[in-house]
Amino acid sequence: MQNFTDPRGIRNNNPGNIRLSKVVWQGQAATAAQTDPDFIVFTAPVYGLRALMKTLLTYHLKYGLDTVRSVINRWAPPVENDTGSYMQDVARRIGVKVDDQIDLCAQKTLVALSQAIVCHENGRPPQGRVAHWYDPSVYAAAAALVLPLKAASVSPQKEDA
Repeated sequence: MQNFTDPRGIRNNNPGNIRLSKVVWQGQAATAAQTDPDFIVFTAPVYGLRALMKTLLTYHLKYGLDTVRSVINRWAPPVENDTGSYMQDVARRIGVKVDDQIDLCAQKTLVALSQAIVCHENGRPPQGRVAHWYDPSVYAAAAALVLPLKAASVSPQKEDA
């Protein structure tokens, strides 16, 4: 049952708040179930996290983005966000400086960065909810779906069904 007090990203199983586009993501809800006019609705949180992680991994492998500053500047551009505040929050949450080099091919780093983005996008989970909105096993499952792709060319524009 859906909790309508949860943030939009959590309700949509899209905790990274990925916008609707022509890309059809694995686990994306059928067109009839796309109840949000702006953001993708996924069938389960693991697919929303997978899409977030795949996008971050693409930034890293295809574009060479390897700092919190470079990743967040692309993920949350200043035309839509307070990017400076966003990158400071994310860097603090993962325990690095905004210009420290990070390796997104390392599961621990990819998961930590994803958790920080999820918390920034959706706020702090209410008391009684698990930290980072989802159990660590959900983040690990999403990372397991994405990290085998690191050797291949990853691109959300060529999403696999």
